[in-house]
Amino acid sequence: MSENLQQARMASVIELAQELIRRPSRGGIDNYGPVLGVLEDWLNDRAVPHRRLYGDAGELVGLLVEISGGRPGQWWTLDACVDTAPYGDENAWSFPPASGDVVDGWLLGRGAADSKLAVAMFCHIADDLMPRAADLNGGLAMLLDVDEHTGGFGGARAYLADPRAARPAGVMIGYPGLDEVVVGGRGLWRATLAVHAPSGHSGSSKTVVGAITRAAHLVRLLDEAELPGVDGASGFPLPPKLSVTSVHGGQGFSVTPDRCELNVDVRTTPGFDAHDAETLVRKAVAELDAELPAPASTEVTPVAAWPPFRLAEDEQPAAALLGAAAEMGLAVKAKTAGPSNIGNLLAGEGIPATAGFGVPYEGLHGIDERAHLAELPQVYAVYQRAVLNLLKAG
Repeated sequence: MSENLQQARMASVIELAQELIRRPSRGGIDNYGPVLGVLEDWLNDRAVPHRRLYGDAGELVGLLVEISGGRPGQWWTLDACVDTAPYGDENAWSFPPASGDVVDGWLLGRGAADSKLAVAMFCHIADDLMPRAADLNGGLAMLLDVDEHTGGFGGARAYLADPRAARPAGVMIGYPGLDEVVVGGRGLWRATLAVHAPSGHSGSSKTVVGAITRAAHLVRLLDEAELPGVDGASGFPLPPKLSVTSVHGGQGFSVTPDRCELNVDVRTTPGFDAHDAETLVRKAVAELDAELPAPASTEVTPVAAWPPFRLAEDEQPAAALLGAAAEMGLAVKAKTAGPSNIGNLLAGEGIPATAGFGVPYEGLHGIDERAHLAELPQVYAVYQRAVLNLLKAG
């Protein structure tokens, strides 16, 4: 591609990203119709085949682009979310959250980093493939999810459950960050714990051990629970982690409540899986109920469980992405991330995924989110080369 053509292509990517940022699409808050309408118009204008995806309740959860190669082979998927995190305190931003402006080389606004610039980039890569599709093996799918930041991953679930869609051999997820390709992540086990106690008047002469007091004791037991360290035998570089992430109970001042709920998040590893996490939490619960008895036992309600995942650097699609970056002269490292991501959901389906390589960024999920544009041509070229290498080898 000549320099002039490349500049025009990057300008087009940025223009599409700007239009997406200017359509608010906060997960669980905004109507996704306007932002998906921008994408549908863009794809229709270029005759890129696509269709809507719907969840179990008939709600719109994303778009799926499918480009079939002319030869048999495996399918690969590019994935980027079109919904975003909330704005938070808009008064703390130094520019409007739905700005979309470019200032001093930065694309401004919620979704600039996570992940509307990646959406725009992947749309253009799909458009690039259209004229050469007949010479490619397998096919390329592009998932544009609008149920990612809710934690529901409705677009991904609808895609994987769709009998018309070819099952992907691997997925590349367009999270930002130039120095690393995320090839793994800790899993998770989450549960809500309901702690019970007799209710009573806070001013009564009768001493009552309320549910909040019992819940506080349970928090201490969980905080003090012993977790294993890094398991050298598995090669997984991170240890498990337990966090109490919310406490809800009581109202006003004059009543000691009879119920208090805790949310517990355990990040798991190959050496400490969801079963181990549940066993540890139930042990702490049993200790609480033995030390501070109550009329009802503490309830443990599991909410979610995802497995950890980790690809070797020579496994696809990690090898294609790392290899393309190296060919472009970029020093990119493979990383196993502490937070979980959609790659964990895919791992549970037996689908390998990378979850992160993109432009530098600031303010992701915080105030003044922005994405640096100087590196966009390199990132674009890396993904384009990785996709072409996969489809030629398919």
